[in-house]
Amino acid sequence: MTVIRFQADADLKQAIVTGTLRRQPRLDFRSANEAELEGIKDSDVLAIAAKNGRVLVTHDRKTMPTEFGQFIASQTSSGVLILSQNLPIGEAIDAIILVWEASTAEEWINQIMTFPL
Repeated sequence: MTVIRFQADADLKQAIVTGTLRRQPRLDFRSANEAELEGIKDSDVLAIAAKNGRVLVTHDRKTMPTEFGQFIASQTSSGVLILSQNLPIGEAIDAIILVWEASTAEEWINQIMTFPL
């Protein structure tokens, strides 16, 4: 059982990444800036996250589900967690920490989840 590692995409609020790491410093959460994801199309972002074994965290409910479906038709994804843009930052942080504590990386393979449900 492998611990989940996260990758923020470029549209995820940086305060979520910063706050998550502040509350749970052992959690591995790479920012979009660290991964140089700004301006990269969704399919490439999914490929980068998969290559690095990271669950992608995004606010993109509009295009990411379709891109994810197309991606997993031919490749393996480490998973995608979509957080509502309207979700308070504290609740988003709680959700990420809960996912990290309550599930394994293997459970997220080719899975997509939207929070809140």
